[in-house]
Parts: sequence; structure tokens; C-alpha cells
Amino acid sequence: MIQILRTRTPPPRPSPLKGKGEEGASGLNPPPPEHLSKGRGSAGWGVYRRALATLFRYAPLLILALAWEAAPRLGLVSPAALPPLSAVLRAWTSLLLDGDLAVNGASSLVNLVGGLGAGVLVGTAIGILMAWYAPVEIVVNPLIRCLYPMPKTALIPVLILWFGIGAGSKIAAIFIGCLLPVTISAYNGARGVEETLVWSALSAGASRARVLWDIVLPACLPEILAGTRTALGLSFILLVSSEFLIGHTGLGYLISFLGEGGVYDAMFAGVLTVAAFGFLADRLYLAAMRRLLAWRQ
Repeated sequence: MIQILRTRTPPPRPSPLKGKGEEGASGLNPPPPEHLSKGRGSAGWGVYRRALATLFRYAPLLILALAWEAAPRLGLVSPAALPPLSAVLRAWTSLLLDGDLAVNGASSLVNLVGGLGAGVLVGTAIGILMAWYAPVEIVVNPLIRCLYPMPKTALIPVLILWFGIGAGSKIAAIFIGCLLPVTISAYNGARGVEETLVWSALSAGASRARVLWDIVLPACLPEILAGTRTALGLSFILLVSSEFLIGHTGLGYLISFLGEGGVYDAMFAGVLTVAAFGFLADRLYLAAMRRLLAWRQ
């Protein structure tokens, strides 16, 4: 019996490096898992869908550009009143190469950043203090209610009287226009903070300043950012309006000067520059806003 068991040896195991045939090849290079191949396909389809969504999103701009080019060419609109888009782009290139666009654009950018930045900072502080301290609300709230429905461009002559025809009056006009929407947004956001969080922090020994910084400000950040986006759009309107009337630099002044001189293709080039600046600023602000609010996802 023992001799019979010794003679029954187990069969040899196949080597993983066996030859170069099918068995060795299959052992060395197994087929990719099914979920990986599906992942590659779904990733490619996701990129295609995003590209298609982007195309549909900006399709109205392309249609508008084609209609703008075709209308003067076909005689639907007088080229003197609306030059073709190609002529406007050539005028824009000429303004860029001459340096007029860069100089006036830089001047407008300085005024815009100064007025908008000051309006956002001061408006945020006033709105939160109004919601946090009743005496501040009693004093400031009537002023906000009076100034908010007033057209801000109506204040430009008053600002010229106060600050002169330099950059100060332009920055002041943008500041006042941006201050109000940010103040109201910050006020509404701070009033909407859950009282349970505030009272819990106060009962745990936190100071009012600490609660204001660590709880109230982060909680009302979405409202503040939404109001800032509204202020960003208003800032471009007030920038061009003030430069129409004040000073001798800026994109608004350039548009007015070219329009009075009858150089309409270059005038429309200035208008397109302002529109492009506004569009780019809004896209960049939305991207920054998503990153700042990523914690809410």
C-alpha cells in the first residue's frame, strides 16, 4: 500500500513563463477588466457632452456675430450706422497696435478695481454690522432705503462737484453703486444665520467678535458673493457712464470721442472691448465663487 502511494506523484504545475504560445501570453497579459474599459468609454463620452454643452451655451453669440456681419453686407442695415463685424475687428486691431486701447483700458481697470473693491469691503462690513447691532441698523437702514432706488448715474454731477473731474469722482460713482447691493446681500445673509449656532457658541464662552468672524461671516458668504456679482455688473455700467462725462482717459471716453468724430467702426470696437471685459470678469468671478463655496457641496 505504501509503495502504491509513492508511485502516484502529483502532476507538475504549468509555469507562468511557459513558452511563447497562447497560454503564456494569456498568463502574462490578461485582458483588462470590464469596469476599466467601461470607465474609459464613459470618460470620453463625458468630455464630448461637456464640449457639446459649451457649444450650445455660446451658440447665440456665434449667431449674433454672423447676423452682425451679414446685415450690413446684405443692405439690411446701413454700414454707416452698423459697420460689419470684420471692419470692427480691423479697427480693434488698429487701436490695439496704436496703444490707445491699452492705455485707456488700464485707466478704466484701475477705476473699476478701486471702486468695486472699496464697495465690496465697506458694504460687507456695513451689512453684517446692521444685522448684528441694532443701533447701526437704526441709523443706516433709512439711508439705504433712500439711495437704493435712485439711479446712480444721477449722482455723477454731484460727485464731479465734490471730487473734481479726475479719477476720484469715477471711483466714487462706482463705489456708491456697488456699495448698496453688497450691503443688502450681507445684511440678509447675516440675518439668516441660525440662532441656534450663535447662542451655542456664545454659551460655550466665545466672544461676540469671535462668533461674528467664525460663524456669521462664513454662513452669509454665499449671499455676499451673490451681491458682489450684481455689483460687478453695475460697476461696468457706472464706469462707462462716468467716463462719458468725466476726464480724458478710459474706455468710456474713447467710445465717446470716436463716436463724436464719426469713426464708428472704432467706436464699436471700444464697445466690444467693454463687453468682452465684462464677460471675462463675470466668468472668472463665477469660477472663483465655485471654489470658495466648494465646502457646501
